[in-house]
Amino acid sequence: MKVLPRASGLLEFPSSDIPARGAKVLRADEGRRSVETILGVEYARKSGVALHLNILKPRLEEGESSTFPLVMLVQGSAWFKQDLAQQLAQLVRFAATGLVIALVEYRPSTLAPFPAQIRDARTATRFMLGNAGTYHADPSRLIVWGDSSGGHTVTMLAVAEGLARFSDEASPDAETRADPLPIRGVIDYYGPTDLGTMNDEPSTQDHDAPDSPEGMVLGGVRVLEHPDRVREASPLDYISPTAALPPFLIMHGSKDRLVPFGQSAMIFNKLRDSGHAAELYRLEGADHGGNAFWTADEPFAITCAFIRSCCP
Repeated sequence: MKVLPRASGLLEFPSSDIPARGAKVLRADEGRRSVETILGVEYARKSGVALHLNILKPRLEEGESSTFPLVMLVQGSAWFKQDLAQQLAQLVRFAATGLVIALVEYRPSTLAPFPAQIRDARTATRFMLGNAGTYHADPSRLIVWGDSSGGHTVTMLAVAEGLARFSDEASPDAETRADPLPIRGVIDYYGPTDLGTMNDEPSTQDHDAPDSPEGMVLGGVRVLEHPDRVREASPLDYISPTAALPPFLIMHGSKDRLVPFGQSAMIFNKLRDSGHAAELYRLEGADHGGNAFWTADEPFAITCAFIRSCCP
């Protein structure tokens, strides 16, 4: 038997010449990477609870040293407790294109109201940047992505990035931070942007009630009775022509019964009117999330192209 060196590449290794009559032949396709999952990575402890990440990363070939764009993804949960496995299966398809995706658990509104969610997302991002080498992520190619309440969280993370009050890592008396996150792009799937106008369009719930998702994230209050809290939690108030903002990709269904389409229209218009790069895709007939966003080919291709344009 001839033993070949382990270092021999696959292409140089000889094909078998053993006959197998009637065998069907397929050409091997190595174009899509396989994906590894690392579940339940603790990134912090806050308010007496452990906070975790579920991480998807492309599997490297033996001897390969590639790094990939890092996507911090905050799932929608109406700001309540999250299920980090909810979109895991759908996200494998995205990770297989060559992305490291970290799904972020934050403190629910029942434990810690706004802005705890923004602070936690930032802590998680800082954790991943500090451990980028472990997960083959490129810390200079960072994308933040969220859907529904997670879209609100990552949008706030980007537009209010320089403000110390949204960071648990900043000095309490600091006005700004010296270590801004290197966010290269924001993906917002059907996220709220102005909690005080959620009832302005048809919906299946009262967004003003103290026990509504919006009321709870503001501290269990009637939303319209607290305009200062609403304003602080609105990314619209942080967008200006002088703000340094990354490009935005926004997608929203025209028949969204939980977060009205107008929420995405408002932030899109504010971004464009302020001179910032933004794309809005209205998914005609789509409701709040579902297959139209997570399994359909066109949104998948648009999202992947946006990431690649921001992180070549």
